[in-house]
Amino acid sequence: MKGSFWFAASLVFFIAACNPNFYKREPSPPPTTTTSSAPVQSQKLFDQTEEKKFDKGSYELPLEVRPQDEAELQEEQTVIAQEGEVPHNVPSLEEVDALKDETPLEQDGEIQERVSCIEKEPERQRGKTPLEIGEDEKEKEITFDIPIVINDRVEYFIEYFKIKHKKEFALWLKRSGKYVPLMKEILKENGLPEDLVYLAMIESGFNPQAYSRRKASGPWQFIHGTGKKYGLVVNWWIDERRDPEKSTIAAARYLKDLYDQFSCWYLAAAGYNAGEGKIFRAIERYRTEDFWELAKHRYLKMETKNFVPKMIAAALIAKEPEKYGFTEIDYDEPIRYEKVEIPTSTDLMVIARCSEVDYESIKALNPALKRRYTPSKYPGFQINIPAGKKEAFLQNFSRLEPTERTSLQRHRVKAGETLSQIAKRYRTEVKPIMQINGITNPRRLRTGTSIIIPIPNDKASSLKDTGAKKNIEAMRENKESETAFEAIYYVVQEGDTLWDIARFHNLDVNRIKSWNKIQGDLIRPNDKLLLKIKKKEKG
Repeated sequence: MKGSFWFAASLVFFIAACNPNFYKREPSPPPTTTTSSAPVQSQKLFDQTEEKKFDKGSYELPLEVRPQDEAELQEEQTVIAQEGEVPHNVPSLEEVDALKDETPLEQDGEIQERVSCIEKEPERQRGKTPLEIGEDEKEKEITFDIPIVINDRVEYFIEYFKIKHKKEFALWLKRSGKYVPLMKEILKENGLPEDLVYLAMIESGFNPQAYSRRKASGPWQFIHGTGKKYGLVVNWWIDERRDPEKSTIAAARYLKDLYDQFSCWYLAAAGYNAGEGKIFRAIERYRTEDFWELAKHRYLKMETKNFVPKMIAAALIAKEPEKYGFTEIDYDEPIRYEKVEIPTSTDLMVIARCSEVDYESIKALNPALKRRYTPSKYPGFQINIPAGKKEAFLQNFSRLEPTERTSLQRHRVKAGETLSQIAKRYRTEVKPIMQINGITNPRRLRTGTSIIIPIPNDKASSLKDTGAKKNIEAMRENKESETAFEAIYYVVQEGDTLWDIARFHNLDVNRIKSWNKIQGDLIRPNDKLLLKIKKKEKG
C-alpha cells in the first residue's frame, strides 16, 4: 500500500510539473500573505462600485469590474505577485484607484440629484450648479442654483414648449421681464435659490390674474387656505394672491417650509403643487425620497409628475432662449413703483389724477384690487403708483376733500326697500354698502335709516340715465360680444391638461368644458376641442 501511495503522489507531482495550468481549473481563494493582497483590494473595489450604482442599471464605472472577470483578475494579480512583473496590458491596482479617483462617479445628473435627495445635502444643493452650453471656442457658462437634471421627461417638455406651445411660452418670456427681477430679489432676501422663480412661470406664466379650476389665484397660484396661512388677505375688496410682491413673499415662506421638511428642491416643488401631505404619503408608501422614483408610480397625479420636469425645462429655455429657438423676444420693462398709504376708501380714478397718470397705469400696478376703489376699513392700506410720482401724488391728494376721494351719496331707506334694490338703483353692489355702513344682516334694514352709498366717479354723473339708454347700451354690448370671438379647434397634445389649455389661451376651464360637453377633467391626445378666442388675441 505504501508503495502504491508514493507512486500515485509522484505521478501527481510529475503531471503538475509538466502542466502549469493544472491548478488553475478553479480560482484559488485570496492569498493571506502581505505580498498577495491585491485580489482582496480588487473585490473591495467591486463592492464599492455596486454600492454606488444604486438601482441605476445603465451606470458603469470608467474601468468596469464585472463578477465574471474576478477569477481572471485574481489569477493575473497572483502571477504579478509571484513573478514580480507587471504585464503591459494589465493595469495595476494603483492605476485602477487613480482612474477611479480621477473620473467622477456621478456622470449623469439624475444620479447626482438622487444622491442629493437621499443623503440630504442642503449645502451642496444651494451652491451654484454649472451647466456648460455651446460648442464655440468661447463657451458660455450658464449657472443654476437649483439642481438641474436633463432626462427624457425634461427633454420632452423642452420640445413641448419650443414646438407645440412656442407662442404661449414666448408670451411667458415676455412677461418674465416685468416680474422676474422683483421676484428673484425677494427669493434672494429670503435665502432661497433665485431660480425657483421658474416655478411661478409654470404655475401661471407670470399672469397675476391667473385663476385655476381649483380656485388657486395669482402668479404663484395660492389657494385661499394656504394664502391665508402665509398672510395673504382675500375678501370682497382685494385678493393679495394676485399681488406680485406680497404673493412672492408668501411663496418664499412656503417653499422654505417645504424644503425644511424634505431637504430636496424637487420634493419641495412637488409638495408646492400637490401639497406636502401627498408627498409625505408617497414617500412612506414607496420607501424612497427620490422624486423620479416616486414619479414612476400611479399615486401622484400626472400634473405633479410633470411639474418638476416642466420647471426644469422652463429654466433651461429661459436662461438661454435663443438656443431653443426663442429669438427676438420683446421683454416687458421691469415693474417699478412706489407705495403710498390711502387712509379711506378712494376711487382709483382719483388716485390716477393725483398721480398724474392714467387709470390703466394704476390698475396694472395693483392687480390685487378687485374693485374700482381701495378697501374701506383697512388701516394702513398702501397702493402702488408709478416710480417717481410719489411727491406729486402727496401734494395733490392732500388738497382733496374727503368727499372727493370717492363719490359717496346719502340715501334714506324707504318702506319696503331692500339693499339689493338700493344697490341696483345706484349701479353698485350690496357688499360695499354693507361694509361702509357696518351692516351685518341686510334683512334688518330699518325704514328711515340714512346710509352711505359708495359710487365710482364715472357712474355718479350718469345715475339719471333713462332705462331706454341702458337697454341700447346693453344691446350694443351683446352685439360686440357676438363678433369679438372666433371659434377654433385645438388638437390635444400629449401632456396637455384642461388647465394648461385654458391658461395658454386665456380662457376659463369651465367654459371649455361647457363648449365641448366634457364631464370631469379627462382629455386624451388627439381630441379636438372647440375654443372661442378673442379676435385681437388670435395670432
